[in-house]
Amino acid sequence: MTVLRAELDAEREAVLSQIASLDGDFATIVEASAEVATDDEHDPEGATIAFERAQVDAIRTQAIRRLADLDHALARLSEGRYGICESCGRQIGAERLEARPAARTCISCAR
Repeated sequence: MTVLRAELDAEREAVLSQIASLDGDFATIVEASAEVATDDEHDPEGATIAFERAQVDAIRTQAIRRLADLDHALARLSEGRYGICESCGRQIGAERLEARPAARTCISCAR
């Protein structure tokens, strides 16, 4: 159980680091776009900047979801419910938990 908590904590820290990095990337893009024309539609670089901004935002949104999933997994671990499918109540397979440590459902319910 201690090893599992350490693995979840390490993954959580990695996600927090990723979010911080993405926040920096986003700020850099916004800062760079402030130095060019504000008309994205007619500026040849505008579409690229808008795409980069949207891409970083989408990746950050995924990372925030991942963080919430890891927090949920840590809470379930503390409550003694980690590895139990939230849908059917059966054990989640070890292979699935190895691949997706924050999995909430068994493979059957996930399908």
